[in-house]
Amino acid sequence: MVGDVAVGGDAPISVQSMTNTETCDVAATVAQIQRIAEAGADIVRVSVPTMEAASAFRDIRAEVGVPLVADIHFDYKIALAVAEYGVDCLRINPGNIGREDRIRAVIDAAKERSIPLRIGVNAGSLGKELQRKYGEPTAEALVESAMRHVDILDRLDFPDFKLSVKASDVFMAVAAYRLIADKIDQPLHLGITEAGGLRGGTVKSSVGLGMLLMDGIGDTIRISLAADPVEEVKVGFEILKSLKLRSNGINFIACPSCSRQNFDVISTVNELEQRLEDIRTPIDVAIIGCIVNGPGEAREADIGLTGASPNNLVYVAGTPDHKVTNEQLVDHLEQQIRERANVVERKLAADDVIVTAT
Repeated sequence: MVGDVAVGGDAPISVQSMTNTETCDVAATVAQIQRIAEAGADIVRVSVPTMEAASAFRDIRAEVGVPLVADIHFDYKIALAVAEYGVDCLRINPGNIGREDRIRAVIDAAKERSIPLRIGVNAGSLGKELQRKYGEPTAEALVESAMRHVDILDRLDFPDFKLSVKASDVFMAVAAYRLIADKIDQPLHLGITEAGGLRGGTVKSSVGLGMLLMDGIGDTIRISLAADPVEEVKVGFEILKSLKLRSNGINFIACPSCSRQNFDVISTVNELEQRLEDIRTPIDVAIIGCIVNGPGEAREADIGLTGASPNNLVYVAGTPDHKVTNEQLVDHLEQQIRERANVVERKLAADDVIVTAT
């Protein structure tokens, strides 16, 4: 459990991101955490490199409700401090803390407060001994590094951890995760580290995490982008939605547009995505520019639009319902989608009541 979020087992795959504000700037960090949480993130990680940042973390913790992970390296005293301040998980590598008495102090604090750990191994920060042994970062080197940390936790009888073995190279990361999945039972935190900018990083993360998730590997994910952390959350959910593993808001089905289109598909979809970011209800919306593929896609969606002349046809719950002109298109569709989302939300709530009662 990371706060109230279950990680591993049959729990939904959680999505997380990390703040990039100066942690000691409490107001800026709290504001960013809230934006990340509003985008749907289940967990948020905060870097805590100094004791001053640890003091700021205490204030941040008091102002936000989403589970927080403290990212800590080298100084065990920082880990002890944030443990007292209500951290939900410690991202810490036992091997870089130093003497065993210091490691044991952190473990004891985590045991006392039921705080899980996350072990994080990165290809860019392998120890010198492993660099000499392997010559360069490899999947096997990542796994050996991870297992050295796991051995420490095993010796100290602390099984409550999750683990990541990240690399910026997709094939190396995938190979490492497949290897480690056969060695431990604890949850795995997936990510392609330092994946790049919004477009390139999204593609690399989608390819790498897609292969692993289709293998049944992975319990929580972070998309590492050189972009706004909110975008990491959006991309993470899009990956999970595409694999039918999570639902979070609208799933847009939209054609790439062509000369057959009867309205501007691209601008319509972009505008609707921006306007409807607040919706978390899982519904399908099909926006198709012509009558070739439009009716088939619209019948399978909660709300569908098929381009037609002189007026476009709107489908509601798979049935042709009414027509709309291009001039009214975006405003009208926004209204229809919000109304349908409310219907679906009420149905989901009623189903939950029935399941709970049963």
